[in-house]
Amino acid sequence: MRRWRRWTADDAGSASLEFVTAGILLLIPLVYLVVTLSVIQSGAFGVEGAARAGARVFVQSRSDDDAVRAATDAATFALDDYGIHAANATVSISCAPDPADCLTRHGQVTVTVKTMVPLPLVPPLPGLKVPPGIPVVASSTEEVSRFAVTQ
Repeated sequence: MRRWRRWTADDAGSASLEFVTAGILLLIPLVYLVVTLSVIQSGAFGVEGAARAGARVFVQSRSDDDAVRAATDAATFALDDYGIHAANATVSISCAPDPADCLTRHGQVTVTVKTMVPLPLVPPLPGLKVPPGIPVVASSTEEVSRFAVTQ
């Protein structure tokens, strides 16, 4: 019985065990936080690049129909570069001062891209079609050149 009491009362080696246990319990959430923030930042870069590319391509087009198609294609291509599926993103285009004629000289074209960045390692919840995520939105505004050639 004395041996048992001495063995249980002896703290030799318990500090390293406590350090490893506490370290793992603190390290796992920290690593998940870093991974999650990296995924969200990648999504933010993706939608920002897609909005910028879409706006730049739009203002360089010759007709509104071609401009919408080219801007959507450019945004989709930019999203693919960042691994974001275009089906999960929404691209919207607005124009000022004349919404009917977007390619008016000195007019401004705004392209907005919205998507949902899924959280890593989180499975889809029942009743939802996509896994839970963080909505990410970016918009870019470009001015149509005063020397623009439109049809």
